[in-house]
Amino acid sequence: MSKFGLFLLLTLTSTLCFSQQITCSQADKQAVENKLIAIDGLLEKDFGKTLVAIGKTFMDTPYVAKTLEIGDTETLVINLQGLDCTTYVENVLAFGLILKNGESSFDDFTETLESVRYKDGELDGYASRLHYFSEWIANNEKKGLLKDITAEIGGKEITKPINFMSTHRDLYPFLKDDKNFEKVKASENYLNNQPICILAQDEIAANEHLIQTGDIIALTTSINGLDITHTGIATREKDGRIHLLHASTGSMKVEVSKKPLSEYLKGIKKNTGIMVARPTN
Repeated sequence: MSKFGLFLLLTLTSTLCFSQQITCSQADKQAVENKLIAIDGLLEKDFGKTLVAIGKTFMDTPYVAKTLEIGDTETLVINLQGLDCTTYVENVLAFGLILKNGESSFDDFTETLESVRYKDGELDGYASRLHYFSEWIANNEKKGLLKDITAEIGGKEITKPINFMSTHRDLYPFLKDDKNFEKVKASENYLNNQPICILAQDEIAANEHLIQTGDIIALTTSINGLDITHTGIATREKDGRIHLLHASTGSMKVEVSKKPLSEYLKGIKKNTGIMVARPTN
């Protein structure tokens, strides 16, 4: 087992003021408190620039998959020592919201992370986690935390069957429970009735000027049953181009893509384009 897995197993579970449980090692609790100190002073009027500044404090953090899939019941997992693409974006956004709201405690962070990670901001079992990223975008837009701007920058609506989790039940340990399985299927049925907007891969370069630093980028796919395969944060770098700040499965760490976003995507098998969500100022 990796040292990151050991950190997760040697966890302390505590109860928040709203009676939800969290799973967090002492090392990660300290990491959150250290991060709150490290980001102090990074707030800018442009919230997108704030998010990128916070995101870059995670540079070189190892990529670790399935950090939330632990234990027998769903808890709010706090883990800053190993991040996948989604938990990276969630943590950066949560720290940004903490900073914007003038908050600074560990409890403030856990409450904010829960509000970002779960349907309507409330942890209520495994199925309440926003597993599909298109739903993550839609639900966080409903909360007023961001806006899906894909249509505004040239995206087009599509419909696609979303059922990857229910058709690959063996990949998700929590889906052994029939109640979890039926609830996830219900979420998929809801998503199947909702079109999603995609900016096609071959149209990204022409519309790149409409993407801003701090926008959340979700990579769409032709894989059956899936909406999104990867996510990160847009950052306009010194070359004047939009790059992707993300927890990379290639380098296995948080980094800025060496190639601009439009060129980077061409090297990703089955990528069809992107969704773009802009956090609200």
